[in-house]
Amino acid sequence: MPATNNRSTHPATADADFRLPWWAVALPTVAFVLLLVLITGSHEADAASGAPALSHLVDRVQHALSR
Repeated sequence: MPATNNRSTHPATADADFRLPWWAVALPTVAFVLLLVLITGSHEADAASGAPALSHLVDRVQHALSR
């Protein structure tokens, strides 16, 4: 018994254009920036001295973004 294909061959649905709302891009960007600020601000804390590699990476990223 052959399998049936339920897909529509209508041209309007073949090339569907998906658009994101503005907040679908803005919210992850804001979350990323806030987390980056939290990470870069943590080098002032006393307990943050345990990860020098992460601190070095964050300093390099911060230096690259400040140019």
